[in-house]
Amino acid sequence: MTRRTLLGILTPSSNTSLEPLTSALCAAAPGVSAHFARFPVTEISLKPQALGQFDDDKILGAARLLADAKVQCIGWSGTSSGWLGLEADRVLCQRIEDATGIPATTSTLALAEIMKKTNAKTLGLVTPYLDDVQAKIVDNFGSEGMACIAERHLGISVNFDFSEVTAAQLGAMVGEVATQKPDAITTFCTNLRAAHLVAGWEAAHGIPVYDTVSTVVWKMLRLLDYDTRQISGWGRLFSDVK
Repeated sequence: MTRRTLLGILTPSSNTSLEPLTSALCAAAPGVSAHFARFPVTEISLKPQALGQFDDDKILGAARLLADAKVQCIGWSGTSSGWLGLEADRVLCQRIEDATGIPATTSTLALAEIMKKTNAKTLGLVTPYLDDVQAKIVDNFGSEGMACIAERHLGISVNFDFSEVTAAQLGAMVGEVATQKPDAITTFCTNLRAAHLVAGWEAAHGIPVYDTVSTVVWKMLRLLDYDTRQISGWGRLFSDVK
C-alpha cells in the first residue's frame, strides 16, 4: 500500500477559504490529504473577547480531535501570532506536541522560517485587518527581523468577511506593495482567497509571494520529509525553498 501523508489543519470556525484552498493544494501533492478541525473564531480585533478566541485550551481540544485521525503533523492555519507575538505560536506548538505526540507548526512560524531561509529582510504586508491589528503585526514582525517596508490593509474585523475580498482587490494591494520592491510579499490571513493567485502575482512582479494558507502546508510537508518540488502551480515557495 502506498504510504499516505495525512495533514491535520486547525481552522477558525468562520473561515470558508482555507479548507478548499488547502485541499486543492494538497491535491497537487501526490499522496497528501488534509483533514480539518475547527474552533470558534468570528472577529479579529484587539478587543479582549476577540483575543480570547485564541486561548490555547480551545485550540488543544481541536488538535486532540485531529490526533484521532492519526495525522502525521498538525498545523495551525491562522495568523493570530502576527498580533499576539510569535512566541504565542511557539508555546502553542509545544503544547500541541505535548498533548498529542504529533509535531506541530503554524502559518506564521513557517513564514518567519521562509524569510530566514531565503535571506529576505524586507516584506510587503497585505491583510484585511484593522489599523491597530496591522500596526501590531508590523511591530511584531520587526522584532523578528522582518521589516515591513510596504503594507496595505482593508480595515475589516469580521472574520467571515475576509473571504469576500475579491481577486481584483487582492491583486491591487499586492501590486501596490510590490512597487516598493520588498524582498518578499505576504498575503497574511488564511481566510483570503489568495493562495491560488500567487504564481500569477510572482510572474507579474518578480517578487516571491508567501500566502499563509500555503506556508503552513509547506512547513508541514518539510517536517515529514516530503519533496515539495512535486507541487507546481502554487508559487515559488514549493519549488525554491528547502
